[in-house]
Amino acid sequence: MKQFTSIKKTLTVATLAALVASGCTVLDPYTGEEKTSNAVKYGAGAAVVCGLIGATKNSKYARNAALGCGAIGAGVGAYMDHQEAELREELAGTGVGVKRNGDKIQLIMPGDITFETDRHDVNADFYPVLNSVAKVLYKYVDTDLEVAGFTDSVGSDAYNQELSEKRASSVASYLRQRDIQAGRLHVKGFGERYPIAPNETAQGRAQNRRVELTIIPQEPS
Repeated sequence: MKQFTSIKKTLTVATLAALVASGCTVLDPYTGEEKTSNAVKYGAGAAVVCGLIGATKNSKYARNAALGCGAIGAGVGAYMDHQEAELREELAGTGVGVKRNGDKIQLIMPGDITFETDRHDVNADFYPVLNSVAKVLYKYVDTDLEVAGFTDSVGSDAYNQELSEKRASSVASYLRQRDIQAGRLHVKGFGERYPIAPNETAQGRAQNRRVELTIIPQEPS
């Protein structure tokens, strides 16, 4: 029975790929939009296959599907579109912001939900959120990940720089524990530089204490 199921899944994958390659109309599983031969021309058709298979709950098949998606030349924009859609679904209501900037996806993790005050180890209550992030990142292997830490302006420059680096390192370390390859992760600390809100108010300082994870498509080799 298990062998039959495996064969059935393989045939389903092959059938979907053939439909897209031949220019047949298929439905994007995220948007419901019909994709035709024009989409294939720009690589989006391959991403449809990736999305259809990658949506499976089985992590092994999901990872293989995402690998295949990159291998068969899905357009970068389409590849990132599907990754963004999954991240938004996984992170809805968690307090983590999801921003799109061209072909980059930025996750903004506020310090007040990620860390205890003046600590750099990840708050245990935040583990499920990082697990959701890792689940998506594990599937979309054709991306690099910049993990950047930031602080407010309270304290010395040197202290804030060190704290920002340690917080970014803690997030990256946790993602490595969730099977995200170390080579994809690049850790940076910016201290109190690049505030996103005024440091004169408690609310502004809370916004500035954060970790940002920027997901960047890898350059073709």
